[in-house]
Order: sequence, then structure tokens, then C-alpha cells
Amino acid sequence: MKSIFKWSLLLCGATIFFACIERVPITNRRQVSLVPESELIAMSLTQYSSFLKANSVLPTSDERTQQVQRVGAKIQAAVESYFASKAMSARLNGYAWEFNVVDDKTINAWCMPGGKVVVYTGLLPITGDDASLAIVMGHEIGHAVARHGNERMSEALAIQAGAKVLQIALDAKAPATQYLFMQSYGAASQLGMLAYSRQHELEADKLGLVFAAMAGYDPRVAVDFWKRMSEKSGAKPPELLSTHPSDEKRIQEITMYLPEALKYYKVK
Repeated sequence: MKSIFKWSLLLCGATIFFACIERVPITNRRQVSLVPESELIAMSLTQYSSFLKANSVLPTSDERTQQVQRVGAKIQAAVESYFASKAMSARLNGYAWEFNVVDDKTINAWCMPGGKVVVYTGLLPITGDDASLAIVMGHEIGHAVARHGNERMSEALAIQAGAKVLQIALDAKAPATQYLFMQSYGAASQLGMLAYSRQHELEADKLGLVFAAMAGYDPRVAVDFWKRMSEKSGAKPPELLSTHPSDEKRIQEITMYLPEALKYYKVK
């Protein structure tokens, strides 16, 4: 009876897991989202507000804010247009777009679920023009609409649950066998998480190129932009142990994907 109960739990868990499989827009890759996106959007509202209060936000009168909001509005329109054309507008439910610039020398930008975007002033000298800024903002918004944050949280939950499931499956095995399998599982899951993060970065690059192109920005500027970013990067850990792809790998993947992204490019 105990054995039947355990395997029933496994079956129920597997059913829930596969019911949460979705497809990433544009790349069509399968992903698992175990956390309701509405909950993440609600969390982002609180976190975004707290972040803005704790940092120096540039006023709307600042030309840097105007640039970010100008480019952001075009990317937003492109994203909404793409999702509408694919009958996927529901994926953007709860989005209340917002674009802000904080006075910080860090070279960074990000987008929370729900379209909450922040660009740091330290990034703007490297982007320079609107087109390069569109590449970055398209990339960060790509992470959000691809639900990469949800996927990462789901991966962590799955690994925790997976360890318990594995332990149940190995209950009848010898202690030495259990230890071997648990060690193998731990190493595999750790490297798997790193690889997945690199995959997310490259995927966000592709989404960003498409969104920038649809917004009227030439996606080919991405190559020079990432070369400039590479010059600013300095020493990095080996790609295998990094959560980001190497600069060479990223530029190579972007170059290969440009013919596809250019199909969406129309000068406005």
C-alpha cells in the first residue's frame, strides 16, 4: 500500500508538471512554468516600486529618460503587435508597461514581469543611439515575455521536488547506490541550471532582435553593440561555469540569426 501511494504521488506530480509545459514565442522552445504568471506580476509591482524609491530616478524632462521611453514605447508596440498576430495577446495579460532610468554607473538594464523596465545611466554611453538601445531593451523585454524568470523559479522547484522523487525511487536500493545517484543528480542539476541560463540569454537575444526589427530599428547594429560590450567586460570565467554565453558565442549566434530577424525589419 505504501509503495502504491508513493508511485501515485509520482504520477500526480508528473501530470501537473506536463500540464504546465508552454512554448516560448518566436523560438517555439518548450518550457515549464509552474508558478502562475499573475503572481509574479503582482510581486514585480511591489519590487519595482521599492526599487524606484531606493534609487535616483531621472525625471521625464531628462533627455536620457526621453530616449528610453521613446525606444521603449516602440518596442512595446512591436511586442503587442507580434503577440496579437499570433493570437497570443493573453500572454501579456496584466502588463502595465513602465520605463525608467536610474542614475547609476552600472552597465545594466532589466525588465520585470508585467513590463516594468529600468535602464541604468551607465549603459547609455555604450548604446549611444536609439537602435543599439533598442537591442538591449528588446533583449530584456524578451526575457520577460518569454517568462524566463518563471522558468528559472520552476526549475528550482522542480529540482527540489525532483530530489525527493528520486529518493523515493531509490528507497529500495543499497545506500552506496543511493549516494552515487544522488551525487550524479546534484552535479547534473547544477550544470544544467547554468546551461539553461546561457540558453535563456541567447533566446532573449533572438526575441530582442525580432522586436527591435519590428519597431523599425536595424537589428544588424547588435553585432557592433555586443562588440563594444565585450570590450567593457574584462576577464570572465569559462563559459561552462558562467551563467552568460561568451561574447564570441553570443556574437556568433546573433550573426547567424540576423537573416531571420531582418525578415521583420521595415524602415519606418
